[in-house]
Amino acid sequence: MTRSYIPLNALRAFEAAARHLSFTNAAIELNVSHSAISQQVKALEQHLHCQLFIRVSRGLMLTTEGENLLPVLNDSFDRIAGMLDRFSKNLAREKLKIGVVGTFATGFLLPRLEAFQRDYPHIDLHLSTHNNRVDPAAEGLDYTIRYGGGAWHGTEATFLCDAPLAPLCSRALAKELHHPADVLRFTLLRSYRRDEWVNWLQAAGEQPPSPTHRVMVFDSSVTMLEAAQFGVGIAIAPVEMFTHLLNSERVVRPFEIQINLGSYWLTRLQSRPETPAMADFSRWLTNQMSK
Repeated sequence: MTRSYIPLNALRAFEAAARHLSFTNAAIELNVSHSAISQQVKALEQHLHCQLFIRVSRGLMLTTEGENLLPVLNDSFDRIAGMLDRFSKNLAREKLKIGVVGTFATGFLLPRLEAFQRDYPHIDLHLSTHNNRVDPAAEGLDYTIRYGGGAWHGTEATFLCDAPLAPLCSRALAKELHHPADVLRFTLLRSYRRDEWVNWLQAAGEQPPSPTHRVMVFDSSVTMLEAAQFGVGIAIAPVEMFTHLLNSERVVRPFEIQINLGSYWLTRLQSRPETPAMADFSRWLTNQMSK
């Protein structure tokens, strides 16, 4: 099938004339003669087999066909200009691979990704989640968002936020919790760290769990909170990452006591040079954290 091409100059002449409703003003904007605009529009009308303007005493009026064509051209020219602007600023399409601990992904990053895409449409984001045990080199990650103390060998770390831990549980179970020691009547849900409940009970002035106490260990706080919603036990987790569950009352916080055993960090290997896309993401994320 033979494809018919429309000269870009003809489309540009029509778009300018349609905005101004004047061949004269379109000619001034495009720095060409009045007759050149008129000839380009006439050629376009012949090519499309329709009339785009009605000539009236005070200038021009768009036909229905012209009114339909104008917004399509406006959008197309805007997109072309935007892409050329990104090229001029060295913002050609880039790929960015980020590994993020699942709790931070669910509790903070995912609700804000639409804003990132809007601000940086030239960056193709590849996200993977992990349970804080990750090999950035083996996985080819540009950035890794981790939970911990901020010190990882061969890694540069940028502080994002603290992550205080506190008990979270179902509403039904919370009704049976009147004092911190009451948590010991139920199954304790925790991550792979063994010291979370020990530290929390100590902060509450209570004895630690016995070695035989019922404990359920999860490799993901997101999964752990799913279990807590079903009344499986009492979870201990970073409260700020689960405000969506607290706001919807799917879980409640029975006690205000909290402990801080680590923070969230944006990390990259020192051996990995920072690309423009990495710099954009780092700047965007740190700005989001300050809001």
